[in-house]
Amino acid sequence: MELRTSNLDSLNKNNFDVLIIGGGINGAVAFAALAAKGVKVALIDKGDFAGMTSSNSSNLAWGGIKYLESYELLLVSRLCESRNELMRSFPSTVREIRFFTTIQKGFRFPAFFVFLGTILYWIIGRFFTQPPRYIPTSSVKTMEPVINTENTASGFEYSDCFLHDNDARFVFNFVRSGLDQGGTAANYVEAHHSRRENGRWCTQATDTISGNSFDIHSKIMINACGPYVDHYNQINNQQTQYKHLFSKGIHLIVDRITDSEKVLTFFASDGRLFFVIPMGPKTCVGTTDTPVESPVVSVTKEDRDFVLENINRLLNLPKPLTAADVISERCGVRPLAVDSSDKKASADWVKLSRKHEIATNKDDKHISIFGGKLTDCLNVGEEVAGLVANLGVDLAASDSKWYGEASAKHKETFLQQARKIDLDAMTDPSSSEPLTVRLWRRYGIHCMTLLEQIQHDPKQAELLIENAEYIRCEVALASQLEMITKLEDFLRRRSKIEQVLKIEDILSAPGLRDACELLFGDDADAKLEEYVASRS
Repeated sequence: MELRTSNLDSLNKNNFDVLIIGGGINGAVAFAALAAKGVKVALIDKGDFAGMTSSNSSNLAWGGIKYLESYELLLVSRLCESRNELMRSFPSTVREIRFFTTIQKGFRFPAFFVFLGTILYWIIGRFFTQPPRYIPTSSVKTMEPVINTENTASGFEYSDCFLHDNDARFVFNFVRSGLDQGGTAANYVEAHHSRRENGRWCTQATDTISGNSFDIHSKIMINACGPYVDHYNQINNQQTQYKHLFSKGIHLIVDRITDSEKVLTFFASDGRLFFVIPMGPKTCVGTTDTPVESPVVSVTKEDRDFVLENINRLLNLPKPLTAADVISERCGVRPLAVDSSDKKASADWVKLSRKHEIATNKDDKHISIFGGKLTDCLNVGEEVAGLVANLGVDLAASDSKWYGEASAKHKETFLQQARKIDLDAMTDPSSSEPLTVRLWRRYGIHCMTLLEQIQHDPKQAELLIENAEYIRCEVALASQLEMITKLEDFLRRRSKIEQVLKIEDILSAPGLRDACELLFGDDADAKLEEYVASRS
């Protein structure tokens, strides 16, 4: 908690070039980009970082193949380019994965025509991934026995990519990068109102943990509040060309239902994309795409029944999945950017893409970020940096690269040291991958700290919670670097423990109390009680 406390003090005492409100993917990349380019930047979020939409995705970074149907070729090209750059820059985290798709008889397009779309997609994607492959019906069952082929016309494979860890952790690593570059950030800080005073913004904010209120001063304000962008613009009297419509998506996590390492892709009963996504020892199934009026959403019985009905229809399972098989659920609202003057947007919302739009008020030095998706995040960061420069803030390190893993030299140094202590031999048998692979992907250059602790005390490599794939020294490092304010921050967003273990298994885990002590010290009991109350 020391990191958060010092940053709160900095927010209260300093004048910033830029204040970003909202710590989802858009706010996180803007923060990382500006901090790396020498801007004095601050980031706040009324909840935890990546607390809403950015922690409820499909964990896929894909180039938008479905937008080919609406002929948005330029958007697909841009998304594919960004996807490719993510794979180049984060090779341990963003990895290529095959999508195995089957087309049902009577689908709105002939199966071979859809396959030709994957060829076009591969071409637009600069041939960066493995090429698509057509699969006749006779081969579908042999290749993927779990698929129900009774009504299958044919199938095909193509490639996109996925996040090896969860989406919220990917987002937080941009926040961590910004902090490492000198930025100031704090979660659980709510912005109430902002006003212009003498050519600057004064934002009234409250630390929702302590209740203390203070003002934050900045030259420029960036509204990156995701689904709440319109709400905050209204409070601050900002009129823009864009607004949001909302779509709710849910996923169900169940025990692994297929040995396939591919994403099984179908079209659900309502014609929309439906995924079966490998998630280590678990499987993620979904999603829905339901129009809603409010950003506040939850999983309903109808949502759950829709996903279960489709998965039981599309796969040949030993026994049908029921609600009792669901380990956890993910539910998020997708903010879809539309032109405020477009009267037809609400009627055609299903056709809307997840493209981002950025509105700038040059007189007030105010920027609003609408829409967007994880795949496009690097473009958002670069665009925001350019707009901030146009508004008069000097980018002292304008050419600095603000994203990507640590260098190959750093990685080789880590691997050499890990081999000396035989780190991989300490991997728990329940883990899905060696410790060297997992620790480098999660912490990069900070891994050396973990190695030193394990070398001094091998017990630091022990799992704290069975099947959770988090060792003791990882939790200790997280307490120092990851601004974990509530136990949920760690279990749900910095890690995916809450997504792969049932809540009763987490609460009964012997190591949970130890984890709380490492994370919160003397406040361990209070934080654990707070978490138990929130889940009861």
